Amino acid sequence: MAAITASMVAELRGKTDAPMMECKRALTEAEGNMEKAEELLRVKLGNKAGKASARITSEGVVTCFIEGSTGAMIEVNCETDFVTKSDGFLAMAKAAAELIAKSNPSDVAALGALAYSQDGFGPTLEDVRKGLIGKIGENMSFRRFKRFASGAKLASYLHGTRIGVVVEYEGDEVAAKDVAMHIAAMKPVALSSADVPAELVAKERSLAAAKAADDAATAVAAGKPIQSDEIVAKRIEGGVQKFLKEVSLFNQAFVKNDKQSVEQMLKATGTTVNAFTLYVVGEGIEKKVDDFAAEVAATVAAAQKGA
Repeated sequence: MAAITASMVAELRGKTDAPMMECKRALTEAEGNMEKAEELLRVKLGNKAGKASARITSEGVVTCFIEGSTGAMIEVNCETDFVTKSDGFLAMAKAAAELIAKSNPSDVAALGALAYSQDGFGPTLEDVRKGLIGKIGENMSFRRFKRFASGAKLASYLHGTRIGVVVEYEGDEVAAKDVAMHIAAMKPVALSSADVPAELVAKERSLAAAKAADDAATAVAAGKPIQSDEIVAKRIEGGVQKFLKEVSLFNQAFVKNDKQSVEQMLKATGTTVNAFTLYVVGEGIEKKVDDFAAEVAATVAAAQKGA
């Protein structure tokens, strides 16, 4: 029997995008014949991994793993909501979160290189990902993750599988979990007004100024007096301050008691929130929109052409 070398496995993997161990098995079965091994893989996997790799993955899940003061949160994407209910996909996502917490990979590539086997695929997490792509027939990707190991206490909240929050805190655990739930519902962008990114503040100020200009134009058209520059400036600044309160965690009205702010609730429970991380599945990903009418028209045109 021909010896199966690492270079042979790498070559076959490059041609088919199949998991490493599947390539090795195919080469062994084909007794080292590269073409036969490639045919075996195409029969077994249908070359799905290679074909799926370019497709948009805007669905998926967010999952967490916390052990003591160390934890991780990850977003794992796929193409359709159907796959998010797959046991294999969910198991891979949960395993990835645990691997991040325990092994501290530097990036997605390093995460994929970590040792992990599942459903007959392995020996790395990346091999499992590619194996599940071939098995299920959809692209999957590890989009982003964050590891928590600052020494602070950790509280998490998952809203189904689409929204995940991790809060780094000191103090009362119940209060921290309530804050995590609040963040999932209200989606603040920062802890306090001072922490809101400058580009968001500038954008809001620009929008407030544009509205003030539009109001002035409407007043002129109606023959009404125009407000002074000083009053307009105050209106613009008032709009910006209102925005800052709406998007900063501490200033938001607490979802369980809108008579107090989150900051007031935390103070009453002796709890300090140092940071939070919020993941929403597919946030910022351009989703593919299928034009059904255009697809039908194209199909009919192709049929007529072939007739």
